[in-house]
Amino acid sequence: MSDEMNQEQQLQPKRPGKREMSRRQFLSYTLGGTGAFMMSLPLIFNLRFAVDPLLQKGGGSEFVKVVEESKITSEPQVFKFDKEVIDGWYRSRPTFEAWISRDENGEIFALSPICKHLGCTVNWNSHSSYPNEYYCPCHGAHYTKDGKALAVSPLPLDEYEVKVENGYVYLGNVIPNTRV
Repeated sequence: MSDEMNQEQQLQPKRPGKREMSRRQFLSYTLGGTGAFMMSLPLIFNLRFAVDPLLQKGGGSEFVKVVEESKITSEPQVFKFDKEVIDGWYRSRPTFEAWISRDENGEIFALSPICKHLGCTVNWNSHSSYPNEYYCPCHGAHYTKDGKALAVSPLPLDEYEVKVENGYVYLGNVIPNTRV
């Protein structure tokens, strides 16, 4: 029996106590790690480029001078103005419109002309069936002077932040309608 055990022990390979790394494994790990590091650098820079605009501090509400206060009446009038817009890395100065008027108390307010149904442009008193209302020619939505939706649209017209200073009307960001 002891002869049989000696033969089994001789047939089984000896397990070394410490496993050594071959040159091939060392080169494989080194080149693989270096390659992974080199591949990750462009990904990191591209990710930073894509996410950086989100990390920038917001500009807050910038007001733009639009019209003299004395020109505002109780009848809504459309006024155009340019405002700087920053969209990620792109800066532009598009032209915006606002319907500005006075309410029963003489306070100035401004409504956005963008219909809340599908984004068409509304006009004041432009349809004979809807006198003294904003009307959207795309799908027949119409609104009161304060921007309250009367038909088709689920929401009222948005309004602009308004500031009157030194005889001029300044408009800020578009906000949800607070008048209705």
